[in-house]
Amino acid sequence: MGIKEVAVNRKAYHDYFIEETYEAGIQLVGTEIKSIRRGKVQLKEAYVSFYGGEAYIKGMNISQYEMGNRFNHDEKRDRKLLLHKREITKLFSKTKIQGYSVIPLKMYLKNGLAKLEIALAKGKTLYDKRESDKIKAMEKAAKQAIKH
Repeated sequence: MGIKEVAVNRKAYHDYFIEETYEAGIQLVGTEIKSIRRGKVQLKEAYVSFYGGEAYIKGMNISQYEMGNRFNHDEKRDRKLLLHKREITKLFSKTKIQGYSVIPLKMYLKNGLAKLEIALAKGKTLYDKRESDKIKAMEKAAKQAIKH
């Protein structure tokens, strides 16, 4: 079956330095998987939060399924992430002590199952963002020069 990419958080690469990435499953209910398969997912404002020894994703929007009935899901509910205990402990300790954030990078379907790629990330300051944009512009100009 392979991997089908459903949603990408492009803003994350602009706003954060990505340190480590993890693959996490998501606990879904009802018609959520049908909406995910149609690509009705938005990760832009989502982040990972920890409580009760579990990891939850907040702010992720999965639109309601059009063919759904009264059993349709809530679009912005918190969803539990399925990670190993040691991964949860490591991510939680990094966010509390060293000022990191855990953010989603992309959602994809892997062998029919919804997976979320999350990253341990450190926020960029304004001058870091400008520096990244400058480097991208120089690389683009170099590619153009090589092409011609």
